[in-house]
Amino acid sequence: MRPKPLLGPIMAGLALALLVLPASAECFVDYKAKQDNPLQLAYGVAQVSDDICGDKGAEAAELAPRLEADGWTLLKVLSSFGPEGLDERKASAGDFFLRY
Repeated sequence: MRPKPLLGPIMAGLALALLVLPASAECFVDYKAKQDNPLQLAYGVAQVSDDICGDKGAEAAELAPRLEADGWTLLKVLSSFGPEGLDERKASAGDFFLRY
């Protein structure tokens, strides 16, 4: 006679382990950018990698190429924040809300 598999307790243990893992954080930045000929200035909000959140140099290095692909030059990363800061910035960012 073969012993019954312990699938139920194993699955319960895995489910419990997933519950105690930290949730994936989301990191966003707000920034200022410009485009020349004619001069245009923009304020926007973009998502950046969680592992660089709070490091303005790394955030700028990740964001700048995205903007440059559309002819924009990153002027400054203003701040970084989580999803709770999105609603208050959405109207100000307009077309540049999560565009890049």
